[in-house]
Amino acid sequence: MASTPDTARERILIAGGSSGMGLALAGRLLEQGAEVTIVGRSEERLAAAQRSLPQTGRLRALAADIAQEDQVERLFAQSGPLDHIVSTAADIEGAYQLLPALPLAAVRRAIDTKLVGPLLLAKHGAPVLSPHGSITFTSGIAAYRPAPRGSAVAAVNGALASLAYALAVELGPIRVNAVSPGWVDTPIWDFVAGEAKAATLEAMAQRLPVGRIGRAGDIADAICFLMRNGFVTGTVLHVEGGHRLA
Repeated sequence: MASTPDTARERILIAGGSSGMGLALAGRLLEQGAEVTIVGRSEERLAAAQRSLPQTGRLRALAADIAQEDQVERLFAQSGPLDHIVSTAADIEGAYQLLPALPLAAVRRAIDTKLVGPLLLAKHGAPVLSPHGSITFTSGIAAYRPAPRGSAVAAVNGALASLAYALAVELGPIRVNAVSPGWVDTPIWDFVAGEAKAATLEAMAQRLPVGRIGRAGDIADAICFLMRNGFVTGTVLHVEGGHRLA
């Protein structure tokens, strides 16, 4: 997609930009002419992501744990002024368990990456954002169609939607929204379903009205809409192939 005067040279920071939906978004934005900073905890994964993205000179990578406030403060000192902040970060490994087997450490990691991290990104990122900028979080279908083994993730996703509502009021005119993906074929499924990944995703595809599982690019498109539409705030955009109906 060619850049336009409205999108070229926008400055966008993506926490969780080294894989999955965040990586797809980074690629889409670079194609549109934006300046993109991807953030992750692993320097190795960030380096791999950089190699996989268009070599435009408009991409940089910064290592940070968004659940650590001192690292988030340092992150925005390095980033400089921004137009948009996006968080697709999620560490939910081990959090999909039936309640008797649910490890508290896994719950805390999910809370840190999906709720505390976005809160800190908003706290320290809002001062460097354009007044017409935006913050976009990533919630998920578990909050709206919970299933056994998904109680912790459902709770965190629901809380994140409420955080977006509250911050939209507090931080306006900066816009704050959340995208809520359904089942999307990303590396998360490698540890959620393991060797049963392909069969699990295919079974869900058969249930969905659209007849397929989501792709990372579907979510990237939705986030671009939330970033660019100046009249949308305090909204959860569901991109789930009709999963709430199935």
